[in-house]
Amino acid sequence: MTTFPNSPRIVKGGIVLLDPETAMVQRIITLQYNPDTLSRTLQVQGVGGESGDRSQALRLKGPPVETIKLEAEIDATDQLEFPDNNADAVQHGIAPQLAALETLIYPASSRLLSNNRLAQAGTLEIAPMEAPLSLFVWSRNRIVPVRLTDFSVTEEAFDPWLNPIRAKVSLGMRVLSVDDLGFSHKGGNVYLSYHQNKENLAARLKAGTFTTLGIGGIP
Repeated sequence: MTTFPNSPRIVKGGIVLLDPETAMVQRIITLQYNPDTLSRTLQVQGVGGESGDRSQALRLKGPPVETIKLEAEIDATDQLEFPDNNADAVQHGIAPQLAALETLIYPASSRLLSNNRLAQAGTLEIAPMEAPLSLFVWSRNRIVPVRLTDFSVTEEAFDPWLNPIRAKVSLGMRVLSVDDLGFSHKGGNVYLSYHQNKENLAARLKAGTFTTLGIGGIP
């Protein structure tokens, strides 16, 4: 397939997994196709709620709780047209891509086995298993630590061996802020950079005027 020489390089969104202790990159998962839409919800963290103390009405407890939802498409049709160069697609369809996303919410089987051995040995308290730090990357301006909260898959087509070859994956993510991770955590540092970048972008917006609002000033 040919492309125009001056066409821009299209970057893709994805998820980067880091070791929560060393911050070493464990895996990079890129979305095959960028979703057409991405919805975000920000829940304000005010003091006292709707019926709070009037003296606290303008105070914020911390950053808003931000949630992100998207629907990603995965399709092996193009790869199956050239089977000699895409052995994995021929043998497994899109199962590897689905598994890479699904294992984001699975504890490692080695940890499950280790905890089972500890339980059988009579260990009274077993610490919950810590997952890798997930960073959702949507351009250089939006890199945020997240926790997956919703995950659903709709498999839409299959090969003769019932391997899925086309699917839609719906992801729901909660952004983890410094309130969740702390300032010394790698994820907290990533979030703070995201927060500061928002402030820098907001500063680029040209200020409005009273005239534009149709008023002469504040009464």
